[in-house]
Amino acid sequence: MEYQVPQFIEVEDKIFGPFTLKQFIYVAGGVGLCAILLLYLPLVFGIILALPVAAFTAALAFYKVNNKPFVEIMEAAMKYYVGDRLYLWKKEKQENTAPAAPAPVVEQRAKLGLSSTKLKELAWSLDIKDKQEKS
Repeated sequence: MEYQVPQFIEVEDKIFGPFTLKQFIYVAGGVGLCAILLLYLPLVFGIILALPVAAFTAALAFYKVNNKPFVEIMEAAMKYYVGDRLYLWKKEKQENTAPAAPAPVVEQRAKLGLSSTKLKELAWSLDIKDKQEKS
């Protein structure tokens, strides 16, 4: 028995002429809102308010950003705007509740009175001892 494998499953069906169901709902809602604005407001104000509504409706129905529908972009923008943000680069100040350790006591040592000539003599004597041990 053969089964037919569905193809093009990511493509939506065209239900209302050249529109998908989502596109038809967006366009019908936008046209209805524009009609209400034009009927109940003075003509100038109705046109001023209807133009952005029509543009937004057209963007919802037809515009794609990086092959993603404009609806998904608006949804992501709203989630970003409303959602919590975790800033990892902001260091939180932590209060130290442990008692402070006493400062270590530094003892003063007596300085050795080595001059540069004395150091050269010591280095020369060590070099000689090294050479004697190697041979």
